[in-house]
Parts: sequence; structure tokens; C-alpha cells
Amino acid sequence: MNKNAIVVNNLSKQFGQFKAVDDISFEVAKGEIFGFLGANGAGKTTAMKMLCGLSMPTSGQASVAGFDVYKENESIKKNIGYMSQKFSLYEDLTVRENIKFYAGIYGIAPQKIKEKTNQLLQQLVLEKEADMLVSQLPLGWKQKLAFSVAIFHEPQIVFLDEPTGGVDPITRREFWNLIYDAAANGITIFVTTHYMDEAEYCNRVSIMVDGKIEALDSPGNLKKTFNAKSMDEVFLHLARKAKRIE
Repeated sequence: MNKNAIVVNNLSKQFGQFKAVDDISFEVAKGEIFGFLGANGAGKTTAMKMLCGLSMPTSGQASVAGFDVYKENESIKKNIGYMSQKFSLYEDLTVRENIKFYAGIYGIAPQKIKEKTNQLLQQLVLEKEADMLVSQLPLGWKQKLAFSVAIFHEPQIVFLDEPTGGVDPITRREFWNLIYDAAANGITIFVTTHYMDEAEYCNRVSIMVDGKIEALDSPGNLKKTFNAKSMDEVFLHLARKAKRIE
């Protein structure tokens, strides 16, 4: 049985003469919190799209949740969760309606949806706001709800694309508690972020520059390798090498 949730070997994506992702290789263990970092134009969004089954690679191999990115991209979509900075919630639906809608997409039985919805509302302390429009919720609450909806169907892996953009540091820290809880329950976390303090919370971090992975290790080891006091310093050291911008 493979202990890795994601396996990537020599994966590339080319648009004409432009190589957005250039021969990257890495593995992500099941239950790991894996940070996927890079400046604008580094190729991380293109790489994430391939891993989510949304874009076909030009060359190389990759499997996500045990499924091949070329032949089984629909199976990948059913076994992952996804959350972006925009949260992917419907503002004109209530909290309860959003949960029901996304649960239905993933084929969860109606009775199970009802049970799990009540559990989730209690967990998020949103019972009183259950029938409130999402547009009326504070940003931090939207963020927590969006993450909870993304893992409502208990996926093997959840992809988080800059999920904490625009929220205050305290709310960001609370959000990371949800991430820790999900990882403790066996969900693999694949997260991109612009906040280098959040990189410190990851088990391992990869840093992309111009389509290639220039560094991959634990935050502690990366700081030792680059003689840096923080992940900010590590990132800046590598990002200075970049020749292209998005």
C-alpha cells in the first residue's frame, strides 16, 4: 500500500515554447501538511491544476489519491477537496443551503447530509446563523465555512490555494487549527500561501522558481540550509533567482 497521497515524477506543462512547469518531482505523504510556495509566475498554480485533474500535463507522471492524472482525472476530482482565496461559496445562498449544495455534488445521501450539517454547524458555532445568507457573514466565518465545506465529503486530500488571503493574523491562526484537525483525521493538506509565517506550520515546504522546484524540506532544515532566521529569508533568497513574472 502506497504511503504517499501524491506522487509526481518529472512532470511538465508547456504552452507553445513556454514551459510553465519544468520537470518537477516530489511526493506528499498521507496526512502531511505540504506547503507549495513560489512567487507569481513560478508555476505553482499550473502545477496545482494538473494535480487537481483540471489540466493535462505535457509530459511526466503523477498520481493523486492513487489515481493517474492522465487517465483518472474524474476519480481525482471525487477524492479531493478544493478551496481558493475566493472561498467558492454562493453568497446568495444561506449557510445551510451552501452545505447541502456541495454535499449533493459529491453524492452524499440526504439523511447523511442532514446529520453531518447539524454536526458541522455545532462545530463551527454557527447554529444561529444557519439560515443567514453567506454574504452577511464576517470574512473569517466565510473562510472557516468554505474549508469545512471543502472537506465535508471526507476527501483524501484537500488543495488550499492561498486560502487565508485578506484576513487578520488571529483569524489566520484559527484557520490553521482547522487544518491541523483535518490532518490529524488523516486528510492530506496541500497548501499554497504568500504568508511565510504560515510556511512554518507545514511539515515540509517546496519552493518553486521559474517552473522548477529549487528547494524542498522541512522549514527547520530549509532555514539551516540557507543560514536564515525565518522562512521569509529563505523565500527571498530563492525568489531573487527568478527571471520571469506572471
